[in-house]
Amino acid sequence: MSSPIDYTSKNTQFAFDVNKSPFFKKDNQNLINILGKQQLNTLKNLSLLDIYLSATNVVEPHYHPNAEELVYCISGAVAVSLLNPFTRQFQNYSITPGEVVNIPQGWWHYEFATEDSTHILAIFDAPTPQVILGSDILKLTPASIMAHTYCLDKREWKKAIAPLDPPTYIGPPTSCIKTEESNALYSCNINQYDSRVFPTQEYNPNNNPYPNH
Repeated sequence: MSSPIDYTSKNTQFAFDVNKSPFFKKDNQNLINILGKQQLNTLKNLSLLDIYLSATNVVEPHYHPNAEELVYCISGAVAVSLLNPFTRQFQNYSITPGEVVNIPQGWWHYEFATEDSTHILAIFDAPTPQVILGSDILKLTPASIMAHTYCLDKREWKKAIAPLDPPTYIGPPTSCIKTEESNALYSCNINQYDSRVFPTQEYNPNNNPYPNH
């Protein structure tokens, strides 16, 4: 149980500049600022991530064990994809300024920017949202377990995930060199989603917008 807030204390905070609270920075166009109880001690069951993305950058696949997430688009455009565990389908939504997507607690999801200068807020109903990242799952699960469980070649699996350096947070990493073919395929996949709400698609683990990674 959280301790009560002393609203008479001189140390009680009611305002904060989120720009002064960096969480992750890939470059000047792709970065995340954070606001939680550590930054603003009057917050209770609320926190947020202030996210800036340029086109084709992705907030990596992940889930939050202890929090629901509301994604609000401030500028630009972002595609939000979430895996519905009840239907085993990916639900894909394209949002622009003023529009939101709600992601239930514990659902696997990711966001990718379809325009430059995209700015979104990820708002959580927890003072400190927990996160399990896709890059951590791939890199930290023993290769022998992955190979045995999914009938994979252990050496090929280790080779495939060798470039991963978790946590990724915003991908692709700056060290990633894409071929013209993979970039063209990515652009083609994005252009298929020309409606405001993406069509629901059956879950297909082979449907990867980054086929070389």
